[in-house]
Amino acid sequence: MMVFVIGVTVGLLGLFVDFFVRLFNKLKFTVVGDSIEKCSDKGCLSLSLLELLAFNMTFVFIASVLVLIEPVAAGSGIPEIKSYLNGVKIPGIVRLRTFLCKAAGVLFSVAGGLFVGKEGPMIHSGAIVGAGLPQFQSITFRKIKFDFPYFRSDRDKRDFVSAGAAAGVAAAFGAPIGGTLFSLEEGSSFWNQALTWKVLFCSMSATFTLNFFRSGINFSKWGSFQLPGLLNFGEFKCPDGDKNCHLWTAVDLAFFVLMGVVGGLLGALFNCMNKYLAKYRIRHIHPKAKFIRVLESLLVTMVTTIVIFAASMLGECRDLSTPTAHNTTLAGSEDINSTIRQFFCSNKTYNDMATLFFNPQEAAIHQLFHQDGTFSPVTLSVFFFLYFLLACWTYGVSVPSGLFVPSLLCGAAFGRLVANVLKVKLGMDIYSGTFALIGAAAFLGGVVRMTISLTVILIESTNEITYGLPIMITLMVAKWTGDFFNKGIYDIHIQLRGVPLLEWETEVEMDRLTASDIMETNLTYVYPHTRVQSLVSILRTTVYHAFPVVTENRQNERDFMKGNILISNNIHFKKSSVVSRAGEQRRRCQSMKSYPSSELRNVCDEQSAAVEPSEEGEDLLQQMLERRHAPYPNLYPDQSPSEEWTMEERFRPLTFHGLILRSQLVNLLIRGVCYAENQSSTNQPRLSYAEMTEDYPRYPDIHDLDLTLLSPRMIVDVTPYMNPCPYTVSPSARISQVFNLFRTMGLRHLPVVNAVGEIVGIITRHNLTHEFLVAKLRQHYITI
Repeated sequence: MMVFVIGVTVGLLGLFVDFFVRLFNKLKFTVVGDSIEKCSDKGCLSLSLLELLAFNMTFVFIASVLVLIEPVAAGSGIPEIKSYLNGVKIPGIVRLRTFLCKAAGVLFSVAGGLFVGKEGPMIHSGAIVGAGLPQFQSITFRKIKFDFPYFRSDRDKRDFVSAGAAAGVAAAFGAPIGGTLFSLEEGSSFWNQALTWKVLFCSMSATFTLNFFRSGINFSKWGSFQLPGLLNFGEFKCPDGDKNCHLWTAVDLAFFVLMGVVGGLLGALFNCMNKYLAKYRIRHIHPKAKFIRVLESLLVTMVTTIVIFAASMLGECRDLSTPTAHNTTLAGSEDINSTIRQFFCSNKTYNDMATLFFNPQEAAIHQLFHQDGTFSPVTLSVFFFLYFLLACWTYGVSVPSGLFVPSLLCGAAFGRLVANVLKVKLGMDIYSGTFALIGAAAFLGGVVRMTISLTVILIESTNEITYGLPIMITLMVAKWTGDFFNKGIYDIHIQLRGVPLLEWETEVEMDRLTASDIMETNLTYVYPHTRVQSLVSILRTTVYHAFPVVTENRQNERDFMKGNILISNNIHFKKSSVVSRAGEQRRRCQSMKSYPSSELRNVCDEQSAAVEPSEEGEDLLQQMLERRHAPYPNLYPDQSPSEEWTMEERFRPLTFHGLILRSQLVNLLIRGVCYAENQSSTNQPRLSYAEMTEDYPRYPDIHDLDLTLLSPRMIVDVTPYMNPCPYTVSPSARISQVFNLFRTMGLRHLPVVNAVGEIVGIITRHNLTHEFLVAKLRQHYITI
């Protein structure tokens, strides 16, 4: 039921976006078109240019201001959603404010004449709908909160985000199966069988909703279902009566492979140029005042508008009797010939360059796919060159922007140019629309490097299953060619953001490493029974999201020291152990100086003065331990783990009991779940699962804790709330095993435990990134 509601909501969102984009574009092109027709004779074209600039810069200014309100709303959002589904939480990525700024901003950025699409933001918006609707609460409207205890886990939220992203693809292209495969191939890192039908049903619901309303509004035939998505490529078919016509032949496959190679090269060049532009923005634009980003957006808009206007004046005037439409309708009810522009040409001719530039991008794609003999090779070459450069410059400015439609349009021009050369120069009998479609697939595949999902999306958008083989071959060749030079555009932007994204699998040579080679050995841990003071210190001085729950095995420590070369320094370590822990206490107490509780400050001062080394190195905390009940025999609740370990602490065996999350510890402290040192842990209050997850997904921070209500000497028993049996690996486990377990199980922390149950390290996402593994492998070779 919930996935159906998400699908319907995404479909209605697509209807809203499509309606207003069409409205704004119709208003702009009508006013500017009439002005150009009048000024062509009167010589006031500068006035027409100013009108076009006024429209475009006003729309883009509004879109940029919305991005200033919520910076995460910039761009397509696909890199952020891909990172989120990979297991990395980016702040604000699925907030309601991001959704409002994204959905409203994409209207103005597309209507503002920028070479951007609305399909990418639709995917991001659908993911936000999937994340927010099942929660029945929002941080933007804090007072609106329903008592809905279900779906209160990261796994449920991740599944709904996958469904929402797939619904966004389905609504954008009318491709529910392609949306499901997109969520599987590009989005979700963790997949299961039950999720498949949920995502597909959600995608179907979005397509059905959008199709129902658009068909009724545009054709006044409710229930006809003729417009499944925001972008529909139309039906590819030969003219009636032409028996020699064919969509494609086996001979054409050779040209499709070559187009795939060229598309991969062009995509790699596009990604390389955009990467350097993004680096420049990160270094020189983002650190400056926010209004600089708005000025950059306006500069791109101004240059784009001037280029469009000037290029249209240089277009070639062609005879109106030349074009014959194989597909007579666009996505709306208008005829495809109605989008032909006659700017700067006589009554019986039309301007082929203006036909591409002075139309919505979807209409231009239809022109390239379905008009025969409309565009000259010079026009297509100039259009491709200008569109390539401006689209590359535009992607990354501070406006909501997609990349699918600009890449499709740019590639369609390339494919149509190839078709013109083959027909005119070589005299081949080919179908130009097929080559335009293959060119669009080649360039888009070279940019985004998708294969299976993009193939199905294009097939569903064309309603022509016979195109399956050439599209897939073209996309695979384009991906292989592009991968030889760099990564896809989304992976590049993820890498520039420093997101620790996990690939599908590791390289074979990485199996030379083991878990012990990459694990983090300097652990910050907690004890099963720990004082409030120590927990607050740990939480305030670290940023870790999970902590191992351990006890110290002192007997094993003594056995270890006897058989080790450290035996000669044993006395030195024993005497310095209390000193190091006292220093650790002083370091942590520095963070308590700002505490409002005078009791906490006094306890810190007392301990700093009391913990002094004795001649025998006697641990005073051991005496405190003996004066209270302790269900765990080796327990030192006042001792805080130190990041600046001595050699003794580094090799001290720690018996592993489980993992506990930062959010759980903060929740226990806020709710006062603790007991006094003269009591048993059975006197500690118990919280139910609903109480522990009540604040999901935005748990309170340790800095929000009112410490005046806490007694630092109280003790917290974390054992009822920790995960006593998390996934663990042996220190000798191969990297491929660790990687597969980490990725398929959706883990964020993986303890490394030896054969006797002692934790020796922990592995996080950072330890499995490609860069980290390469550095460790280099160290491994140097060691050998």
